[in-house]
Amino acid sequence: MYTEQEGLRLGLVGWVKNTRGGTVVGQVQGPAAAVEQMKVWLSKEGSPSSRITRASFRDQRSIDKLQLSGFNTRF
Repeated sequence: MYTEQEGLRLGLVGWVKNTRGGTVVGQVQGPAAAVEQMKVWLSKEGSPSSRITRASFRDQRSIDKLQLSGFNTRF
């Protein structure tokens, strides 16, 4: 919920999902500066009940147009 709110606040589109292993996976799209802000937030702050020990971001690339719409939490 908090990650979804932060994504929307930054004007991003995408999704996040908590895994059974206690990690979070997702996809974020939007302006590069906003994506970088989201990465910092995910690495340092996260939701109030988060305990962040490490953050890893993979498969980063530039895209010509957004492939997703909205920002939501998947279950």
